[in-house]
Amino acid sequence: MNVTQWIESLIDSRSVPAMPIMTNPGIELVGMTVKDAVTDGEKHFKAIDALNKKYPQSSACTVIMDLTVEAEAFGAVLVFPEDEVPSVTGRLVSNRSEVEMLEVPSMDGGRVPEYLKANKLAAENIRKPVFSGCIGPYSLGGRLFDMTEIMMGIYTEPDTVRLLLEKCTAFIMEYCKALKACGTDGVIIAEPAAGLLPNDDCKAFSSVYVKQIVDAVQDDDFAVILHNCGNGGHCTEAMTCTGAKGYHFGNKIDMADALKECPSDTLVMGNLDPVGVFKNETAAEVYAETYSLLEKCGNYGNFVISSGCDVPPGIPFENIGAFYKAVADFNQR
Repeated sequence: MNVTQWIESLIDSRSVPAMPIMTNPGIELVGMTVKDAVTDGEKHFKAIDALNKKYPQSSACTVIMDLTVEAEAFGAVLVFPEDEVPSVTGRLVSNRSEVEMLEVPSMDGGRVPEYLKANKLAAENIRKPVFSGCIGPYSLGGRLFDMTEIMMGIYTEPDTVRLLLEKCTAFIMEYCKALKACGTDGVIIAEPAAGLLPNDDCKAFSSVYVKQIVDAVQDDDFAVILHNCGNGGHCTEAMTCTGAKGYHFGNKIDMADALKECPSDTLVMGNLDPVGVFKNETAAEVYAETYSLLEKCGNYGNFVISSGCDVPPGIPFENIGAFYKAVADFNQR
């Protein structure tokens, strides 16, 4: 599909679209564990498909936001809980010589083939836009170099950090090209660690590299949406420097402020708290929070209501229903 035209149609519509990032409820619908879904592409697809069939109101489908796939391909050691996404343990590289020796992996590394399978199956079988997912360069670098160390390193050894980011970018770029070849309509690049940086550093150590990926893969048939749930409002300008077609924000930011800073021809998405609202509140409270955000931001044509990040396991289904009911009620005013 022409994703540029699709975005324009959402912006021109008088209704507010909904596109929460929530694959975990789909995993529960098909009776699997998170570990099942993140290690088997067919099971991953079945979870996406089941959730779409139960909640067809979503404007698009998304895959699991698993920010360890790329690190594993580089050789990082992971921990695989049954009901949570994997996590990286330890450092893979710790100095200049190790970064220099680090090889950019192929698309055969780790679980990359299973994620490509999930994306391909979703693109082939779901009759609405499907958005892939991947990690951003700075967040990947932090998983390989250690998050605290890379934050210090941008000041103490910036050339080493830049070399690492160049290798991370090279891999993510090829991964995004492979995802695009699967037939999906775009990719959500998750760069939460960049939200820990001041605006200028976010530009220099994240946005510059994200823009390289955007320039390499984004066109009328494939959109990049940049997600940064670490941004509290201080680095929105750095995010928009990337030229992405959409920006996705976490619950730390005031969405009305974000909408004012982002170009009006891009999608601006967020930002209901995935834990504090979706998981921990009652259905009535979810409805009220959703409706309140819609009242605050629904007058912006490019606003897309969403969760602030991938929702965790254990979301009550009545809460998801309450979210969609609030969106429907608002749009029918």
